[in-house]
Amino acid sequence: MNNVKDFKKILIANRGEIAIRICRAVIEEGIKAVAIYETPDQESRHIHIANEAVWIGPGPRKDYLDIDRVIWAARKSGCQAVHPGYGFLAENPDLPRACEKAGLVFIGPPVQVVQDLGDKTIARKLAQESGIKIIPGSPILAKGKEGVASALDFAKQHGYPVMLKAVAGGGGRGIRRVNSDAELLEQLPLAEKEAISCFADGRLYLEKGLVRPRHVEVQILADNYGNVVHLGARNCSIQRRHQKLVEIAPGMINPDLEKEICEAAVKLAKHSGYRNAGTVEFLLDHDDTYYFLEINTRLQVEHTVTEVITGIDIVRRQIRITRGMPLDISQSDVFCRGYAIEVRINAENPQQDFAPESDKVVSVYQSPGGPGIRLDGMVYQGYKIPPDYDSLLVKLTAYGFTWADATSRLERALKNFRIVGPRTTIPFYIKIVQDKEFLSGQFDTEYIERHPELFDYRSMEREEAKIAKLLGHINHKKQNPFAL
Repeated sequence: MNNVKDFKKILIANRGEIAIRICRAVIEEGIKAVAIYETPDQESRHIHIANEAVWIGPGPRKDYLDIDRVIWAARKSGCQAVHPGYGFLAENPDLPRACEKAGLVFIGPPVQVVQDLGDKTIARKLAQESGIKIIPGSPILAKGKEGVASALDFAKQHGYPVMLKAVAGGGGRGIRRVNSDAELLEQLPLAEKEAISCFADGRLYLEKGLVRPRHVEVQILADNYGNVVHLGARNCSIQRRHQKLVEIAPGMINPDLEKEICEAAVKLAKHSGYRNAGTVEFLLDHDDTYYFLEINTRLQVEHTVTEVITGIDIVRRQIRITRGMPLDISQSDVFCRGYAIEVRINAENPQQDFAPESDKVVSVYQSPGGPGIRLDGMVYQGYKIPPDYDSLLVKLTAYGFTWADATSRLERALKNFRIVGPRTTIPFYIKIVQDKEFLSGQFDTEYIERHPELFDYRSMEREEAKIAKLLGHINHKKQNPFAL
């Protein structure tokens, strides 16, 4: 095709696990992958997976967030396109704008789409125009006493709980549940400061809070020729403070309802002029009424579960769409078969409010394998947990033809996983996958709050660590220190 762009090199404007994932897709497309890194990441695996790597500054974090440095690295290395991954600059419209100005191609939606859908109030308006229900919400709150009065009036009209949200929020951040007038008065100034700090945008609004909703999202792909397909739904209901912990495909809801939600997502994508990969998110009430939540204009952390049950590589499609190629799949080509579950194995201590285990060294790393197991990670034996970045070590995805197959494989893989040095979320997930409510496939966004017993695993973790450390010593020294 004459209008297909020829990419020789693509810059990955990210780090860690997702940079490695994108590098692999880029290389499989026959294109060279260029990584960027800050000084604290000079031993990171993503540098070695890429064909080239460019140092962008001492960091930490600030250089990954510096659009000028990213553009400089792309031009210096001779790249034609930039893939943002997720996090950092992925949903900042200034990055695609800067790419366009520099003669580079942004692998993602057009600038205006990123900007419009990043504004939660505009996204809600587009959903309404598409005929999708939205949760009752307030206008953007004014500053000072006027905004406080409007917030109190909204809460009085709709009742508590209400959700206090940052207009520019995303990824579960910038959301606070409020249960009373006193809490609302306390949280308003704190939420504004958080929004300014995280998003450089202090605007807030309110939504009526749903009690124990389910969180279901739809993966979409849209090319430049009006073709839009969905790749089924995901259930992301198991969360902590609106941050996803376990992601599942398909949506774990009535199949007819899932089909209706997926079709609604496609309709909204077409109405908004969407292009590339994206995710339309919904909340389901107790009576199966579904409400639009938001659209994420980027690759999601949990895209792996969709890839596993459909066999479709989302990242490679992102690249092809950006090159100007039409989608090579139609809706009738998409089959969702079986069940996939992803858990995020982080260097965190769940028993201490998921506190990060910074600066600790991974002395033993033994990963599981076998049928139906996928690992997306960046950790290795000897890796030191950096204090300045996300604590994600590896994403573990388990697949099974039935829900029972998937959960049993997940449990087996988690029990076979050995990471010694930092505490991790592994024993916490073992408790989840053994829980009767989880095994029933029925859960909602308050699942974690209802199960404090999930955090009771201390003795088990200690014994596992002792055994793993001994195995690591025997493997390294080629001798058993306890042998006679």
